Order: sequence, then structure tokens, then C-alpha cells
Amino acid sequence: MPELPEVETVRRGLSQLTLNHEITGGDVLLERTIAYPFSVGDFIDGIKGYAIATWHRRGKYLLAELSQSPPASSSTSWLGVHLRMTGQLLWLHRDEPLHKHTRVRLFFGDRQELRFVDQRTFGQIWWVPPSVAVESIITGLAKLAVDPFSPEFTVEYLAIKLQNRRRPIKTALLDQSVVAGLGNIYADEALFKSGILPETLCTDLQLKQIERLRTAIIQVLQASIEAGGTTFSNFLNVQGVNGNYGGVAWVYNRAGEPCRVCSTLIQRTRLAGRSSHFCPQCQTLRGVGS
Repeated sequence: MPELPEVETVRRGLSQLTLNHEITGGDVLLERTIAYPFSVGDFIDGIKGYAIATWHRRGKYLLAELSQSPPASSSTSWLGVHLRMTGQLLWLHRDEPLHKHTRVRLFFGDRQELRFVDQRTFGQIWWVPPSVAVESIITGLAKLAVDPFSPEFTVEYLAIKLQNRRRPIKTALLDQSVVAGLGNIYADEALFKSGILPETLCTDLQLKQIERLRTAIIQVLQASIEAGGTTFSNFLNVQGVNGNYGGVAWVYNRAGEPCRVCSTLIQRTRLAGRSSHFCPQCQTLRGVGS
């Protein structure tokens, strides 16, 4: 599933390519991809005539602020996208052959289009009409914690979120109400960098460990964004290019390989049905580089 760095990579690509192009129409090939409005016709009619003014990211959600020209009173509306497990947004010429998993096509001028390709079909797209609160339609937004790159993501904030939770820290980090945008890949990476075993209970963490963990979360997310995200299965940016972070990952997907720091073999275990990768040597000592 695309996590924060992959979604941020897509947001940056969309910001470079799609702004100020008027939406002239669209085609929905899989109706259930449109989460709102419930009528596909209303969705196409709603977005037509708008241009994308800005792309935002909140956790793993992409939000396009739509504007009309000339602007009318309360004319701003929103397009929301959640890639889920296998969703891809690709900026293509309309003559490009359709991928068999293409679910939604948005048409722009100069015969360009934004295609939503989704093999597993869990991805969703919303159109939020003008004067309607985004969170009232895309309800998952209201449950999100603060973003790791927000000034609000402090040591104190993280300590409060983790206190009194008698659950493994790895499981807690996957909870979007604790840290927005973090998933399996970067939770493993951050725990390695901070020297914390994934099975460690939140209630057993000391403040110094939480401080290292906060720093590590920001560091690994930033490193992955700079590498264009991670491609272990099917992630592509908006121009169809793989992410490169997987080649330098500390522990994720490296079970049985030597640790890049101490050469101990990376181990893999399962917590709450999810794979966890860790170094039994580095993560019983101290945070890497601390």
C-alpha cells in the first residue's frame, strides 16, 4: 500500500503537471471507485469546468482544490483520492492505450488525461461540492492524527498518543489516529533507526526512546521522499516511474540479509497479521546514528 512518501511523491508530480488545466469531462469504468457523489453522472457533471488550483496531502489522502475561471461565489470544490493498496494516478496523453485496470479517466485540454489505475479496486475518489465541508464527505480525514512534518508532531504529542497503550509499538504506529501516513514499511524503518524492537509495548517506552522515534520517523520519510518512494510491488509516480527507496531500506523486506550496520541477519516476525522486519542486535542497543 502506498504510504506517506509515495503519496507525497504523487502529489509533487501532480503539482508539476496538472495545475490550471480545465477538466473537460471524464469516464468512469468502475462505478464503485467513485465514493461520492453516488451517481457517476453527478460526479462527471460536478467536476466539469473546474481546474486544479492546488494539490494537498493529508496522511495518505490526496486532495485537489478545484476552482472555476472566472471564480464564482463559493465556487471552490474538492477532488479527493485515496490510492489504498494498488491505486495509481498517471498523467497521460489520451491516445495512450488503456491499461486493463483503468478505473477512472479525467479529461483535460490538449488531449491530456489523468487516469486512475487500480488492480485491487480498493481505491476511492470523491468530489466534494462547493460550500460543503470536506470532512463531512471524506469522513476518514476527521480521524487522522497530525502529519509527521507538521510542527505539532512533537515529542510531547507522540508521548501522549502512546501513553497507556498496552500494545506493541509497531502496531500503534500503523494506527492513523496516532501518526498520519505511516504504514508497514516506514514503521519498520523508523523502529530500526530508533533502536526499538517492534514488540516493545508502548507503556514500556522511555521518553528518550520516544524522542529518538520521532526523529527517526521524520528522517526515514524524508529519505524516501527524496528517493521517489518505494516500489516493492506496483507503485509508480504520475509519469510511470518506480520509486528507489527499496534499494537502500535498512530492514524492510530484507529478512535473512545482513544488517547494513552490524551484519547481523535481519529477522522477520508477524504482529497483528503484518510482517515486521528488525535487527536483533541494533534494536536491543540504541538508535542507529544516535
